[in-house]
Amino acid sequence: MRATAKIFWILAVFFLIVAIAYGAITARFEPMGIETVGFPAMLAVAGLAFMIAMTASLVARKNDLGASDELDGEVSEDHGVQGSFSPYSWAPLWAALGGALCFLGVAAGWWIFAFGVIFAIYGVLQWVLEFSNGQHAH
Repeated sequence: MRATAKIFWILAVFFLIVAIAYGAITARFEPMGIETVGFPAMLAVAGLAFMIAMTASLVARKNDLGASDELDGEVSEDHGVQGSFSPYSWAPLWAALGGALCFLGVAAGWWIFAFGVIFAIYGVLQWVLEFSNGQHAH
């Protein structure tokens, strides 16, 4: 995980430098100023790379070295539990249906978007509280 974190830190800095250079160049040579699609998109890519790098760094700090951190590490050495998954959960279906209805609502009609928001909120809340043992357990 440390190698992944280093790669994403490098990518984040690279995308930030490219975004700043792109913004400066388009601000100088475009008649309308900074280009309004590419510059924010590059900043968003840099931000996503920073978030992935930060997450990978925190995970690497909390966990032991994995097979990817050793020079002679093999993929088969990285076995074991990879996470907690619920195979019979309906929550991803409701969340995906809500997201699909939201996208359809933007194109077809805003009343569909409202139903999509309702389904998405229900699906995400059900997904988040799925393993809850506290007040909201089901």
